[in-house]
Amino acid sequence: MPQRRSHVDPSAAQTELAVALSALRADLDAPVDFPAEALDEALSSPSPPPELDLRDVPFATLDPPGSRDLDQAFHLERAGRGYTVRYAIADVPGFVSPGGAVDVEARRRGQTLYAADGSIPLHPPVLSEDRASLLPDVDRPALVWTFGLDGDGTVVDTSLERALIRSRVQLEYAGAQDAVDRGEDGPVSLLPEIGRLRIAQERARGGASLNLPDEEVVRTDAGGYAIRRRSPLPVEEWNAQLSLMTGMAAASLMLEAEVGILRTMPRPDDAAFDTFRRQTAALGRPWTTGDYGDFLRDLDRTDPLTLPVLQAAATLFRGAGYVTFDGSTPTDTVQAAIAAPYAHATAPLRRLVDRWTLTICLAVSRGEAVPSWVRDSLADLPGLMQDSSQRASRLDAATVNAVEAALITPLVGSRVDATIIELRGERARIQLADPAVTASAPVPIDARPGDVIRLRVARADIGAGEIEFSLD
Repeated sequence: MPQRRSHVDPSAAQTELAVALSALRADLDAPVDFPAEALDEALSSPSPPPELDLRDVPFATLDPPGSRDLDQAFHLERAGRGYTVRYAIADVPGFVSPGGAVDVEARRRGQTLYAADGSIPLHPPVLSEDRASLLPDVDRPALVWTFGLDGDGTVVDTSLERALIRSRVQLEYAGAQDAVDRGEDGPVSLLPEIGRLRIAQERARGGASLNLPDEEVVRTDAGGYAIRRRSPLPVEEWNAQLSLMTGMAAASLMLEAEVGILRTMPRPDDAAFDTFRRQTAALGRPWTTGDYGDFLRDLDRTDPLTLPVLQAAATLFRGAGYVTFDGSTPTDTVQAAIAAPYAHATAPLRRLVDRWTLTICLAVSRGEAVPSWVRDSLADLPGLMQDSSQRASRLDAATVNAVEAALITPLVGSRVDATIIELRGERARIQLADPAVTASAPVPIDARPGDVIRLRVARADIGAGEIEFSLD
């Protein structure tokens, strides 16, 4: 899908939008500021002592533009007919004292929240954007996973060690994609090769990726806000495979030790698959044979009906949660979209549960006992993560709704063209190209997904984040 931006210029609508966005934080009870004791602890906590010095390895990071909370760094090289992948994760467990002020505050927050007018971090910025972040050209402690891959991309060897690293460069997605497309020799040279092999491994397992276009609120140069929608670049999908590989390795270690926390999701049942088949047939892009993961991977991203198909497929990716275990392994261990046991282990600066996963995996790798604080608090994690995920979802949805209402405000009373994404009874989810707005609207009786219809903008309420359309 081509990227489109629609802008809200500074105006009365802009002022109303700023007030609405600020109110969202208060409604969520998600404070930006940290208690003084947490700030002091984050600044003064000792750095974890490394076991290895890997500063001679030219690690690199790959993140969205402007990122400061850099959780992962990678180094890729050939090893005979296979590959060696080093994946360094910020050593947050080494900086955060269990039961300390930073730990208590992090458990209350659960994860970093990303608002239109700034992030609400999980940890004090002195940690998440400085001391623990894998920023370039500075020495940083890290938990380094080393994977040996054969020529097919299968993991044949895994290790985890605490090390001192020094990232050489902070890459951004667009620039990294350009470097790949030009065939440049550099940190991402092997990423397409390894990424494609890992995607082939995912296909062989029966895994599936949805890869819906991203939707985010961004600031404009004029001081307003924009809705930006874009499809992930190939380099992002290849990079994600490194994270998935690490999460699978972490799950394997914890299952072997019979203690840990997994990210699980049930496989869709027959009724869900039947519904999806009917939806794809109605769209003229029927799924008739093969696994649903293969069908989704092979969709033509330039086809205007691909987005409605992906929206319909979203119902197949529901029910994700966390399961903890200690002393035995759970009955259901698989994350269905990955088609393997999986754990969150690669974003400890931004997600609470990863600190537990990494602490367990490091202890298991060393042949040591899992710390008692981990075992004592495991059962609390699913609830903490569920609460924080609900806050994040409410914030994301409310932010987008408010900005979309502001974008559409100047058009109240006028007519606009909209594409039907998904039918919902007598109404539908529709998308406007300019301004970039997705909303619910009434549709003609004979309407189908993919149709372009003419609607009148009847009302826009920025504070409530509501838009109304009519067919007249």
